[in-house]
Amino acid sequence: MSDLRAPLRPKRKKEFVDFLVHFRWIVVIFVVLPISFTLYFLTYIGDVKSAMKSDKRRQKEHEENVKKVVDRIKQRNPTKDGLVCTARKPYIAVGMRNVDYKRARHFEVDLSAFRNIIEIDKERMVAKVEPLVNMGQITRATVPMNLALAVVAELDDLTVGGLINGYGIEGSSHIYGLFSDTVVTLEVVLADGRVVRATKDNEYSDLFYAIPWSQGTLGLMVSAEIKLIPVKEYMKLTYKPARGNLKELAQAYADSFAPRDGDQSKIPDFVEGMIYTPTEAVFMTGVYASKEEAKKKGNVINNQGWWFKPWFYQHAQKALKKGEFVEYIPTREYYHRHTRCIYWEGKLILPFADQWWFRWLLGWIMPPKVSLLKATQGDTIRNYYHDRHVIQDLLVPLYKVGDALEFVHREMEVYPIWLCPHRLFKLPVKTAVFPEPGFEHHHRQGDTSYAQMFTDIGIYYAPGPVLRDEEYNGAEAVHHLEQWLIENHGFQPQYAVSELSEKDFWRMFDGGLYEQCRRKYGAVGTFMSVYYKSKKGRKTEKEVREAEAAILEPADVEVA
Repeated sequence: MSDLRAPLRPKRKKEFVDFLVHFRWIVVIFVVLPISFTLYFLTYIGDVKSAMKSDKRRQKEHEENVKKVVDRIKQRNPTKDGLVCTARKPYIAVGMRNVDYKRARHFEVDLSAFRNIIEIDKERMVAKVEPLVNMGQITRATVPMNLALAVVAELDDLTVGGLINGYGIEGSSHIYGLFSDTVVTLEVVLADGRVVRATKDNEYSDLFYAIPWSQGTLGLMVSAEIKLIPVKEYMKLTYKPARGNLKELAQAYADSFAPRDGDQSKIPDFVEGMIYTPTEAVFMTGVYASKEEAKKKGNVINNQGWWFKPWFYQHAQKALKKGEFVEYIPTREYYHRHTRCIYWEGKLILPFADQWWFRWLLGWIMPPKVSLLKATQGDTIRNYYHDRHVIQDLLVPLYKVGDALEFVHREMEVYPIWLCPHRLFKLPVKTAVFPEPGFEHHHRQGDTSYAQMFTDIGIYYAPGPVLRDEEYNGAEAVHHLEQWLIENHGFQPQYAVSELSEKDFWRMFDGGLYEQCRRKYGAVGTFMSVYYKSKKGRKTEKEVREAEAAILEPADVEVA
């Protein structure tokens, strides 16, 4: 095993912002949580009202709202107005990346009405939904029908639009791929106001493949049809502890869902791993189960959705002491198992929120909305989190997970770490993210002839040096991480804070199809480029004008 000793760092002097962060729980409890609960309740009422409407009425309202978007786009004067973006407030996006481009001049288009499930088509097995439909809303509608999206992202507030334009993943992605891989049809308003329907095999197939990872910079998505799968009432979940060094844990993780003999019957419906220390982990595999099976004598049912229940990551950690165990969790409660504690970020936001007394008294009001946490933090606390807190996902080939874990330990020393496998399919065109060339000839564990197995390594917490009050340069650590990803054919989802230069951005992602679609569909000079939108820091009026005037050169796709 490689040397995992962390470098010696000097102690850091306390600053005023440290006390603001330390006592931030006061604002969270007395301001953020009550407002969050109220917003959740009002959103729920709106969802119920929408569900009471007929499919025909919802479709009619959708068409009326699309016409408003088209009319608004046509009102824009390219010589006077700024680049097009949505009217959503900057802090509402779920993610750490600052939506700083909205601080400069821009032309707003209001998409706030696009939050309805238009139709659940049981015959075609697709759900037609608008971009602001979130995961909590759609599972509330589909799971009682014994249906679900093929990939259901864990947090309730994650929206369809964000998961398609950005990226989305779940424990079923080792079968179905990323969220965008489950999309059947996209309805998009282009820069000139045209409304087009893009599929993988029609005249707009290039747009269909270019939109994922484009961050909404090719057009305004106004609806999507997404694949549905049949499900059962419960998830039979097996918790299996593992011990060893990080590379041994990585191998145990791969063995948990990708049998070395290639026997497809051994592949579970869901997979998830959590590494708690450099030598301890728990790997969970799930298969759908009927309520008849779950309620058989001797089986354990865990209603994980109750507010007073231990947080899921702490519950899973019990396997390290009690050994392997099996239980049944209601399917919808399993899908959203990380919502209440926001994985383990809740421990940093409210250090005592995992205690039994808090869970019983106020657990029902959790979680705080991420948008409100961002809205109440201010620039000082925001910059503090950028430097001394990590929210990053690394998408790396499965066979490199061990190397990635060792790198993360040396550079950041963050625990727990989340592991979730996903397929990266070999597509007819080269998209922003793509498998390694020739992967199918190596026959590595988890790979098939049509897809390479990757893993999302989720790093969400304060680094070890920060917890020990040592000096730590967060920007430098993220830069090193990004360079490692470029050199190892990995990818960094752009919801996170990025230190990438424009050249390195296009070394990580392939921009050929994206730039082709930017020109073909008139996005240049109307929508800002994906790098510009993802770029760290505030955007000035000068930058906006330069972006508007730019006739972009072909993206730099130089490979390291």
